[in-house]
This record gives sequence, C-alpha cells and structure tokens, in this order.
Amino acid sequence: MSEQQATRQKLSGLRQEHRDLDDVINRIAEEAPYDQLQMQRLKKRKLALKDQIIRLESQLLPDIIA
Repeated sequence: MSEQQATRQKLSGLRQEHRDLDDVINRIAEEAPYDQLQMQRLKKRKLALKDQIIRLESQLLPDIIA
C-alpha cells in the first residue's frame, strides 16, 4: 500500500469518527440535563479530529506555486 493510500484510509477513519462524535454530541444535547464536562471533552476531541483531517487533506493536495 502506498503512502497516499494509507493517508486516505486514515482520513476516512478520522472523518467517520468525527461524524460519530457529532451524533453523540447531538444526542447528549437533546437530553436535559447533561454533563457539561463530558460535552466539553467530546467537543474538544471533535476539534482535534478536525485539525487532523485538515492536516491530512493538505498532505494529499499538491503544492501549487503561483
């Protein structure tokens, strides 16, 4: 497997985890009252995943010299 294929697989897994976290956050928010600390941790993890996704996407795009 090439490095690019491995990066695409990792990216796919991160995107899936990001979507799953989004679903969990939405479900927890619907239940009143909910644990604020748990919600903060989930949102922080979701942001970290988004950062990783952006970093991997930038590795897959070729550098364009203008």
